[in-house]
Amino acid sequence: MKNVNSLTAGIIVFPGSNCDRDANFALTINGFDTKYIWHDFNQLLDFDLVFIPGGFSYGDYLRVGALARFSPVMSSVEKYILNKRGLVLGVCNGFQILTEAGILPGALTVNTSHRFICKDVEVEVVNYDTPFINDVQKKILTLPIAHKEGRYINDNKLDPKNIVLKYKENPNGSFDDVAGIINEEYNVFGLMPHPERACHSVLGNEDGNYIFQSIRRYLSSAESINN
Repeated sequence: MKNVNSLTAGIIVFPGSNCDRDANFALTINGFDTKYIWHDFNQLLDFDLVFIPGGFSYGDYLRVGALARFSPVMSSVEKYILNKRGLVLGVCNGFQILTEAGILPGALTVNTSHRFICKDVEVEVVNYDTPFINDVQKKILTLPIAHKEGRYINDNKLDPKNIVLKYKENPNGSFDDVAGIINEEYNVFGLMPHPERACHSVLGNEDGNYIFQSIRRYLSSAESINN
């Protein structure tokens, strides 16, 4: 952990990532010092937050996230999580990569409409007891989605405490209306909606900042306790 006034975020960039600059913009305006991390990086990740952004990593060949899962950087991400060095946020393709890597349960597959969906959706916060949505009074967030393979599936029933966000009106057929889930240790959060595309008035929506500011509050609090 770093000084609370200069929290750091590493943004993973794969060939085909297209939301890394959006992530950088959102994190910067929310007070993070950011750095891009290329997919072949295989050393220790020393950040307060690791952001795995959306896009089409490796062209989504074989299956969404399937090739990115084998990038050298993912070994670094897994060690980062195992050693509890900070938080990991995976958005859209980042969520898909986290499930392919087995870091988060389940999988993301083609929407029931078999079409790419790009629109704003309402998601309900169903678990506030996480580092990623804490101390937020707003129950419903409006966030954009942009995916064709966003339907979350899972053969096993999820513990309700692992579900963080649910769609108010399910756009893709996701199991149990799931829009975002967290791991058992509460340090990895994957979601299909894009908070980084809803972080400034110029974008017409700032609801994504609830997530980034929640992360910041948690990391700042954790740093204060550690010091």
